[in-house]
Amino acid sequence: MNFWKTFKPKSCSVHLQALSKEDALAEVVENLIGGESLPAGLKSEAVEALLARERLGSTGVGMGVAIPHVKLKGLERAACCLSVHTGGLEWHALDGAQVHLLFTVLRPDKPGENHDPQRHLEMMQWIARLAREPDFRRFALKVKTKTELVDLLKEMSTV
Repeated sequence: MNFWKTFKPKSCSVHLQALSKEDALAEVVENLIGGESLPAGLKSEAVEALLARERLGSTGVGMGVAIPHVKLKGLERAACCLSVHTGGLEWHALDGAQVHLLFTVLRPDKPGENHDPQRHLEMMQWIARLAREPDFRRFALKVKTKTELVDLLKEMSTV
């Protein structure tokens, strides 16, 4: 599996600065735009979609991990990033714990040349497995660079 290739180092973050869930989602969208994973013209739609998704129910899956994910009209291919918040954020996660790792996934709202919904589902399952993997979580919190973070995803690609 090469789902890790969807995560560009320049779109990821090892030092999220936000102090709230809302600010973290906005920061993640900025990182996706800065990393050229998300067109700048979709910024407000992306932030609003992520906030609306959180209002439906927390994407905090527990064990310090959140997986904010939404469909986004106008997107041609998935935009993904992994972000680390060393201090932790209140996310109303299932287990009540703060979130330190955010897998953010924005995907097209319909199938296309660069988006296969079945493959997307397989990637989301892989992300969920990584979230439950204690070694992955421990190592992700210790990386120093964005490249190391994506290298860890590559290393754990068979999980």
